[in-house]
Amino acid sequence: MLRRIHSLPALIATLLLVVLAISGALLSVDPVIERIGSTVPGNGQISVAMLAERVAPHFPGAEQIQRSPSGAIIVYYSRDGETGAERIDPTNGQSIGLYAPSAFTRWVKNLHRSFFAGTAGRAVAGTSALTMLVLCLSGMALLVKRVGGWRQLVHPLRGNFSQRWHAELGRIAVFGLLLSALTGLYMSAATFGLISDGTRDEPDFPSATTAGPAKSIGTLPALQRTDLNDLRELVYPSPENPDDVYSLRTAHGDGYVDQATGALLSWQAHDGVHRAHELIYQLHTGQGGLWWLALLLGLSALSVPLMGATGVTMWWQRRRLRPRIANNSGSQSADSVILVGSESNSTWGFATALHDALHEAGQRVHTAPMNQLATQYRQAKHLFILTSTYADGDAPSSANRFLARLDKFSESHRPSFAVLGFGDRQFPKFCQFARDTQAALLARGWQQSLDLDTIDRQSSQEFSHWGRAVGRLLGRELTLTYTHKPPHTQALELIRRIDYGTQVQAPTSILRFGPIAPKSRFARIARRIGFNGLPRFEAGDLVGIVPPGSPVPRFYSLASGSKDGFLEICVRKHPQGLCSGMLHDLQPGQRIDAFIQPNPGFRPASGKAPVILIGAGAGIGPLAGFIRNNTGKYPMYLYWGGRDPASDFLYEPELGEYLADRRLTELHAVFSRVKEGAYVQHRVLDNATEIRGLIEEGAQILVCGSRAMAASIMQALDGILSPIDLDVRALKLQGRYREDVFG
Repeated sequence: MLRRIHSLPALIATLLLVVLAISGALLSVDPVIERIGSTVPGNGQISVAMLAERVAPHFPGAEQIQRSPSGAIIVYYSRDGETGAERIDPTNGQSIGLYAPSAFTRWVKNLHRSFFAGTAGRAVAGTSALTMLVLCLSGMALLVKRVGGWRQLVHPLRGNFSQRWHAELGRIAVFGLLLSALTGLYMSAATFGLISDGTRDEPDFPSATTAGPAKSIGTLPALQRTDLNDLRELVYPSPENPDDVYSLRTAHGDGYVDQATGALLSWQAHDGVHRAHELIYQLHTGQGGLWWLALLLGLSALSVPLMGATGVTMWWQRRRLRPRIANNSGSQSADSVILVGSESNSTWGFATALHDALHEAGQRVHTAPMNQLATQYRQAKHLFILTSTYADGDAPSSANRFLARLDKFSESHRPSFAVLGFGDRQFPKFCQFARDTQAALLARGWQQSLDLDTIDRQSSQEFSHWGRAVGRLLGRELTLTYTHKPPHTQALELIRRIDYGTQVQAPTSILRFGPIAPKSRFARIARRIGFNGLPRFEAGDLVGIVPPGSPVPRFYSLASGSKDGFLEICVRKHPQGLCSGMLHDLQPGQRIDAFIQPNPGFRPASGKAPVILIGAGAGIGPLAGFIRNNTGKYPMYLYWGGRDPASDFLYEPELGEYLADRRLTELHAVFSRVKEGAYVQHRVLDNATEIRGLIEEGAQILVCGSRAMAASIMQALDGILSPIDLDVRALKLQGRYREDVFG
C-alpha cells in the first residue's frame, strides 16, 4: 500500500513535477545574482533618510525607491520627460547600472506559478506541491523500511543502478524538497484565500497635512528612524501637490509621512500572520538574504528530473518483470502449485523457470501470487513457495495477505510444502519473511517436504542447487537455470597467474586479467589519455563468468579496483567445478567473457575507524584488495586461515609489502595442516581482548570465505562481544559487520 501511495501520484504527475523543479532551480539563481551585485549595509548603518539624501544629487527627479528582497536598491525617476529605473550603491547614491527586469525570468516565474494557464494553472501548481509533499513523506517511509530503521539511513544503499540512485538522491534532497513543497502549498492556499496571508487594507490616508514648505528629505524624522534594511518601498509626493505625502512600506508596517514636518501621519503595523507569510515566502524563494538557501533548494530541485527518470525506470522494470506464464493449469487440477511473494517482480523469473521445468517433467502446474492462496487444492501434492522479504523482515506486496488467507485454508487436503527465500545476506533479517512463512505453515500442521533454503542476491548457482533437491523430491532429474537480467559481457585477457596449494590438495590461483588490446585508433588514443579499457568496479564487487556449456554464471569476489588497471580474482579449483576448472586451465594470453555485478554492501566504510578483515582460503581476495587500496593507511587488521604456509600462503609477498608501508597494521595468519594447526576462528578467539577493544573504538568487520567459516566466526565474535553487551546482530544493524560468503 505504501509503495502504491508513493508510485501512483509520481507516475501521474511526473511531467508537472519536473517542470516545477527545473523552473524552480532556474529561479533559485536570481537571489544569488542579485546578492552578488548588491551592497548590503549592516543594520543601523544607513537610514532611509540618509539614502534618499545621497540619491537626490544624482536623481533630482526621483519618484520611488525600492529595496528588493535580496537587498538591491532601485530608484525610479523622471528626467527630461522620460522615466527610468536604475540600481544604486546605497553608500553613495550613485548608479551602478540600469534596472531592467529579465523577460526570461518573468517567463520562468509564470511557468512556475501557473503553467501559463492563469487561475487554473495556479491550482495545478498547488496540487503538484501537495503531490510532492506526499512523495517526500511516503518516499522517506519506504526508505526507512527498506534500510531497517532511521538509524540505518546513513549507511550504504543496495539495489540496482536505478534503485540505488533513486533512494540516494531522495535521502540527500528530501529536506529541501519538503521545504519547497510545504511553503509552495502554503502560498497556493493563501492565493486562493483558503488561509490568510495577513494582508490588510492600507492605512487610512491622512485627512490633513501640515501647511508649509517641504523639508529636506534627509531631515525627516520618520525616515531617519527607519533602517534601510527594513525598507520595502518609499514613494515620493507629487511635486505639484504641496498636500501630498510620502508613502512608506517597511518590514514592520506601512504608513504615510508628512513632507513638511517628517512626522508619521498614520501607521498600520503588520500582524503575526503577515510576518509568517513573509517568512514562508522567503523560505520558498531564498529572498530576503537567504540566497544560500535558494542554492540548496535549487540543487534539491535538480534531483527531481533524475528521480523521475529512475522512478519511471524502476516502474518499467517491475512491469517488464510481471509474470507471463504459459501452460498455467487451474488451481484445482494442478499436481503442483507455485506461490510467489515479490516486491519488485524479480522473484517471478525464478518461479517461471520452476514452472517450466515442472511442466516439461509432465506435471500440471499452477503458479500465482501468494495473496491468491486458494481455500483448497484438490489435486496438488506439492506446494512450492518462492518469496522475497521486504524492508526489515516484512512481507512483499504480493504476499502481504498470505498469512491471513492461510487461516481459511481447508483442512481436508493439504499438499506438502517447500519454501525458498530470496534476499541479501548483508541485511540482518535475511529472508525473514520466508522463515515466517515456514513457521506459520508448520504451526498449522502442514507437512514440510524440503527444508527451508535461501538464495543470496539472486544467485543462479544456489537456485540450480535447490532445483536438484526438488528433482530428488519428485524422483526425477530437474535442471533449473535462470539468470536474472542476462548481462552484457566484456572480453578480458589473462595477463598473469600465480598458483598455490597443489601440495595440500587445494589448488588455488591468483588470476590477473586485463582489457583486450585496442584495435581502433580512437580506442588507442583513449587508452593513452587514461581510459584503461576496463569496466568500472571496486575491490569487493563481483565478476560474473559464464563457463562454456552452462547458462549459469559463476561469481567471484574482486581483489582489485578498475583504477588498479587490472581485474584480479583468487580462485580455488573444485572437483568437477566447471568454471573453476576452466579458469585454472587458462594460460596467459587466453580470454574470458565476464561482467561486473556491483556489491556496494561489501567494502570498508569511509572514515578512519579501524577495519578488521577476516577470511580463509580464496576469501582473502577482496580483503587483499581492500588493503592494497588503503592508501590513507588507516588501521587494518587481517585474520586469515590457510592450510600450509609452504604451499598456500596466498598473497604472502604482497602482505609483507603492505605491512612494511603500513597499509596493513597487523597480520594474523593461521594454518590447519601444520603441527599444532588451527583455524582462523581460533586465532580470532586468541586475540579476543584486542578485537573487543577495536570494536569499542568503532571498528567494522568484513568477513569473506565459506559459509561454514563465516558461521564459526560469528559464533566466536558473539562470545567475544558478550562482556560489552554487543553481538554480531547489533553490529549488522549498525552497518559495522558485512559478509561475502559462498559455498
